[in-house]
Amino acid sequence: MNGETANQGDLIREISYPLYNCRGWLKFLGVMSIISGIIQVFTIIGIIFAWLPIWIGVLLFQAASAVERAYETGDSNEINVSLSKLKTYFMIMGVISLLGVIFFAVMFFTGSMAVLFSNFRFMNM
Repeated sequence: MNGETANQGDLIREISYPLYNCRGWLKFLGVMSIISGIIQVFTIIGIIFAWLPIWIGVLLFQAASAVERAYETGDSNEINVSLSKLKTYFMIMGVISLLGVIFFAVMFFTGSMAVLFSNFRFMNM
């Protein structure tokens, strides 16, 4: 049984190595995101949305810490925690990206209609 546990630990280390190798970048992006959220708190509109980059930063930092523990201990629960945090991060970023595309499309349509109707009005004078 001990041999199976050692093999499982080696497998977890092998699987977690790519994330373990970039854990410094995950922590760096997490800290930068938290700092961005803190800076946003000092703006009027930013107060409303400042929680989002702080949450994203915490998720990235937690994912990096969990993958570090998974690699060092070979614990499969820690790699699951790390991947769960990254899943949440990517879901949030996907929703933010989708909302950005929708916002851009609405603004583009609104601007196009404004230009079209302003030209139409001047042509009928």
